[in-house]
Amino acid sequence: MSTKEKEPAGHDCGGDDCHSSASGVRKSHHSPEFKNGLTTRLNRIEGQIRGVKGMIERDTYCDDVLNQLAAVQAALNSVGRLLLEGHMKSCIIERIEAGEHEVIDELLVTVNKLMK
Repeated sequence: MSTKEKEPAGHDCGGDDCHSSASGVRKSHHSPEFKNGLTTRLNRIEGQIRGVKGMIERDTYCDDVLNQLAAVQAALNSVGRLLLEGHMKSCIIERIEAGEHEVIDELLVTVNKLMK
């Protein structure tokens, strides 16, 4: 199976070494559609945060603010899940195939952070 066949929709990778630049800095290579989708979600979340701030400034009932915060957290978790899925289906597989098994420990640290 080729690298392209293993990638999630929206992940546009150019080959085995696609996640490292010449300087050695790791980068992802997502399609414009995937990035636009994430940006749209993050813009919506940014608006929700501004709304929560306004609620606090207007002395809105605490339970209502807490419910909005729960909605913001759910939206952030959704973005995180999308990125994690893409990461696991492309970067992680690619690095394991390259013999970089330490990537599993890196992934476990990241998943633990996401689950807090």
